[in-house]
Amino acid sequence: MTMYGIDARRADYAREAILNASPARLLTMLYDRLILDLQRAEIAQDIEDWDSASKHLLHAQDILAELTSSLKVDEWDGADALLGVYTFATKALIFANIHRDVESTRVCITLLEPLRQTWHEAAAQAPDTAAPIVERAVGGTLGVA
Repeated sequence: MTMYGIDARRADYAREAILNASPARLLTMLYDRLILDLQRAEIAQDIEDWDSASKHLLHAQDILAELTSSLKVDEWDGADALLGVYTFATKALIFANIHRDVESTRVCITLLEPLRQTWHEAAAQAPDTAAPIVERAVGGTLGVA
């Protein structure tokens, strides 16, 4: 099988996983990818691979934009605080990219990793009720960039 065939099969699998995922699972998938992008950006910044760092930082910003746009601030008491976290992280990633500042990337990892863990715990503890809670909080319209 050619490399293209493997990549196409992998893309099909990922697309199916996204299309069939519950809102809770979509949210955890977004957070997983967000942290992965930040970790990859941090590594790239450490070795001064600025093109790669920028690519990962921009993708992380896209995910934060999706999380921000799907957050329903009028339907969830904690939404304003979470919106503030997303806004801060987005600005920090822009700064990290423009100024090639690995510390800003690390701050975002430190800030967002506990949120990733919390959403995973919420989804695992209450699989039947987590989806409506997540859907109410984020609007159930999440997409993966």
